[in-house]
Amino acid sequence: MALLDNNIDILPLSSIAELLSAKVRTLKIYEEKGLLPKKESAKKQYSINDIKLIAFTHYLASVKKINANGILYILDMFHKNMDDSHKNEFLEILETKMASISSQDVEEIDF
Repeated sequence: MALLDNNIDILPLSSIAELLSAKVRTLKIYEEKGLLPKKESAKKQYSINDIKLIAFTHYLASVKKINANGILYILDMFHKNMDDSHKNEFLEILETKMASISSQDVEEIDF
């Protein structure tokens, strides 16, 4: 079995929305606000690592009720102050926490 490369872009936003039980429009709003990883190609697809950050962003907005400016600040601190191993460790811990949250605990947020 080959190991997966978590940096290869493989999923469109619509599939990510389904994985997160979110609306595509909500994720597009995050994208418009600059909260999602930047994608230059016309066919925007996201990697597993991108999906973890998108899930984190959705968690901050829908569960923690943090506004776009607050999320931008948190993501900026995340990118500037953590090396890759700490980022991955943090996202794994967060992924475990988010798995325990039911979809009823998550409210759709339209900024």
